[in-house]
Amino acid sequence: MKKVIRLLLGVVTATALVGVASGTEPVAAPAQAATSYVSTTYTAPKKGQTNSGVKALQRRLVKAKTLGPAYVTSYFGDLTESAVKKFQRNNGLTANGRVSRTTWNKLVAKTGKIKIGSSNGSVKIDRRCKVSGRSLCIDKRTDKLYYMKNSKIIRTYDARFGCAATRTREGQFSVLWKSRHHVSSIYHTPMPYAMFFSGGQAVHYSADFAARGYAGCSHGCVNIRNKAGIAWIFDQVRTGDRVVVYRS
Repeated sequence: MKKVIRLLLGVVTATALVGVASGTEPVAAPAQAATSYVSTTYTAPKKGQTNSGVKALQRRLVKAKTLGPAYVTSYFGDLTESAVKKFQRNNGLTANGRVSRTTWNKLVAKTGKIKIGSSNGSVKIDRRCKVSGRSLCIDKRTDKLYYMKNSKIIRTYDARFGCAATRTREGQFSVLWKSRHHVSSIYHTPMPYAMFFSGGQAVHYSADFAARGYAGCSHGCVNIRNKAGIAWIFDQVRTGDRVVVYRS
């Protein structure tokens, strides 16, 4: 009986010691994500470029209220050029759409310190795009193509769609086949980096879109004007990958 009592006392004592040790063990404070801000460095962003300098420019134009938040894409196209011109006009600068050091310095002075958020802002992704693996998520409201991987946006590009008589079909599709140097058998026009998803409709580079912007329209395909960007996507995408065309 004495042995049993001693054993029980030992267990109680050991448990108490563990409790004390546990109670006094220092607990590390939860790690906090480092706060990042939009760059103030002048990178001489130019029309046609796709890079982080253009993205910084676009974020500042959003803060200056000359560009919508959905158009922070890293690509310097017609919309960004128009936003630069509007900012220049509003601030007594020559409205030529070119980002000189003078324009950049004025923009930084006007917009100040901008914290970079972790969310996608006003981007509304269709739930059908959120899959494991790759997907082409194409929003006809914002005129954007989002290349996604594992439900995260990897790259964003301007997109153009079919004319009134040849509308781009909406819905969930998949990449049926690809053709790097495709030429339309109906219209006899080049369709480089074509990824077909519904009959003759494909996502592809359009030289006309690059030249004329939204002044034109397609025969039903999804036009992309960033040639380097669509070439990169073409190399990532595989037959069978999901394609969703929708309106947010």
